Amino acid sequence: MNRPRKKDKHLPPCVYLKHGAYWLVRKGKWERLGADLPSALAEYGRRIDKAATGGMADLIDKVFREHTPKLAQNTRTQYKRAAETLKRKLKEFAPDQVKGKHVAAIKQSMADQPPSANHALSFLRVVFTYAVEWQIVENNPCLGVKPYSLKKRTRYLTDAEFSAIYSEAGPRLQIVMDLCYLTGQRISDVLALRMQHLGDEGIYFKAQKTENSTQVQFVVAWTPELKAVIERAKTLQGTVRSLSLLRGRSNKPPTYRTVVGQWWQACEAAKVEDANLHDLRAKSLTDAKRQGKDATALAGHADERMTERYIRLRETPVVFGPSFRRPIDSDAQTQ
Repeated sequence: MNRPRKKDKHLPPCVYLKHGAYWLVRKGKWERLGADLPSALAEYGRRIDKAATGGMADLIDKVFREHTPKLAQNTRTQYKRAAETLKRKLKEFAPDQVKGKHVAAIKQSMADQPPSANHALSFLRVVFTYAVEWQIVENNPCLGVKPYSLKKRTRYLTDAEFSAIYSEAGPRLQIVMDLCYLTGQRISDVLALRMQHLGDEGIYFKAQKTENSTQVQFVVAWTPELKAVIERAKTLQGTVRSLSLLRGRSNKPPTYRTVVGQWWQACEAAKVEDANLHDLRAKSLTDAKRQGKDATALAGHADERMTERYIRLRETPVVFGPSFRRPIDSDAQTQ
């Protein structure tokens, strides 16, 4: 990160006055702009990257294209929504005009939706990390603005609630629900299933949370219930052969947004409140642990502590208090 200016604070980012001329300094290269300030500023405007002069919207779009291709689809979707929110809130700003107080104001304006606020802050921090590297700005204004502290979700989807939602769901959503529960995998990994992932031993999974994940591939073994769900999924394809197990429009798997919309409709029809699509994974891992199965292996986690974040129902321990060392009068006990 570049150090704050100690002089010539009126100059744009990366512009310096030296030996009677103004210079644009990028990646260690000095480019002469002019001998007087007006002509130097005019030349600066012609040379500087469009992201620096076109406003925050251009910078956000540029960083999104640069940063997100290697991210998981779900993360890209979250950042896409965050990008649209940030472009709307910062449409009147140039990158060098955004200060810490403006970032804090964005956080405050989204206080009623902390998860979305955190996604926006996270992506904005990435945007300015690139902007500092590209020498568009000198400092990252997001530093020092803390995300909202989110309480751990404790919601457990009961069997009755699962059945109620299931009865209101369409055939494909029912298959998605069954796969999420029987495999214990993230919704993004279930939607990404392809026919090639169906092996002799079971369904092959590798967590797609990040493209460069070091998670070893594992297999969720076949059970009669899991095989039956896969056969139902195949029948939905009809006579059209597809590489994806769950075929949607254009012979591609359904999008996360489409499935979420169908889920909320089913929950509303079933009159089940505060039920999140991601609760299916928590229910699966919780029930697996209660049944004596290895929930950590099912989750694909390397550490049991990661799995504990998903476990909803805790066993209540039965404890005993101390005993008196002296005998207790039986008559006194009845008084």
